[in-house]
Amino acid sequence: MIEGISAATLGTHEMPRAVRFYRTLGFEILHGGEDSSFTSFRAGTSYLNLIVQPAERRWSWWGRVIFYVTDVDALYDRALAAGYQPATVPRDAEWGERFFHLIDPDGHELSFARPLLPASGQ
Repeated sequence: MIEGISAATLGTHEMPRAVRFYRTLGFEILHGGEDSSFTSFRAGTSYLNLIVQPAERRWSWWGRVIFYVTDVDALYDRALAAGYQPATVPRDAEWGERFFHLIDPDGHELSFARPLLPASGQ
């Protein structure tokens, strides 16, 4: 039985830029950093890893990593204040989450979401 995801690992062409991006969004570094070829961040009870890839290695859209966060709108505002341009604005989705999408500096699609509370009195 699958119990969960331990980590997602994303390639980067420029570790310093990628580390600054994720730290700005509030990810905590556990291992590595700007001068490392591998960096690991805490993502709740899981991990987000970055690994340096050669400049000639390219990738196209591969999917998206979805992170649950405490406050979707506050993180959206934090991204805007840092000069990042999210791909979408926060919205409530029909599947029961509030979310927005943000593309990281290496082109990886990230989604930051929070389950919506069920409507009371139903």
